[in-house]
Amino acid sequence: MATDVQDRTATESRAQPARPPRRNLARWFSDHLVLLIGILVLVYMFVPIGYIFALSFSQPPASATGHTSATGQFESFTWGNWTSICDPEGLCDSVKLSLEVSITATVIATILGTLMAFALVRHSFRGRGVSNLLVFLPMATPEVVMGSSLLAMFVAVGMDSILGFTTIVIAHVLFCLSFVVVTVKARLQGMDSRLEQAAMDLYANEWQTFRLITLPLAMPGIVAAALLSFSLSFDDFIVTNFTAGQSVTFPLYIYGAKLKDFPAQLFVVGTIMFLISFVFVTAGEIYRRRRVRAWS
Repeated sequence: MATDVQDRTATESRAQPARPPRRNLARWFSDHLVLLIGILVLVYMFVPIGYIFALSFSQPPASATGHTSATGQFESFTWGNWTSICDPEGLCDSVKLSLEVSITATVIATILGTLMAFALVRHSFRGRGVSNLLVFLPMATPEVVMGSSLLAMFVAVGMDSILGFTTIVIAHVLFCLSFVVVTVKARLQGMDSRLEQAAMDLYANEWQTFRLITLPLAMPGIVAAALLSFSLSFDDFIVTNFTAGQSVTFPLYIYGAKLKDFPAQLFVVGTIMFLISFVFVTAGEIYRRRRVRAWS
């Protein structure tokens, strides 16, 4: 009889459909709060970029001097800004100078910063703690102070007559170096030293271990540091303004254009730089995911 009661109870429980859990609106918001905040932050970050992208297709009205000057409002659609990027005098020259300075400063800062990071992480020497502290000082120093100090130093050593490409590169290497050291150092500290020990146990010498094990493992941090240095160098204005002399980089050109006629081609250059950065970041993420799948 007890068995019949149990069978009847099990049959009734199977016959009755399970009630769906009640999820009211407040519960839904609480479950997706982090996602919603993340979406709002992304929208907040990308609205100015979308605004620049839209203005790159806007036909600006002619100014009092007869040149077209962007007003910050979308007038009418045109492809003319994209087909006449170099029409504003000095625009392409300033972009070229900024690229030359950024690439040169990035290469020098990445090499020196990587060597410094290896020294600080892998070796013990007197003054190591002080060196770690000094690395952060250029990052914490206001750019106005750094720029004016560099200008005073260049004048004191007699380099005021050659202010330009060389002095800009020296200044950019100085503040990019700290970011490279910090980025590469974080990567090195997260590496497993047992992989290098295993390679040397398998009769690999120090150079082979560094080339085949250490460098590939540290390369993501080195590449990230190089990209960060390039971005910081390309869009720097304050330090460059003190050390450029008569040279005009792209940020300095934008500042000068703001005081006169603001060409819409500046929005085109900004859009192109964003698209290039987007391609690099996307390619790096795709490469990382493929490596994870290959190792899994």
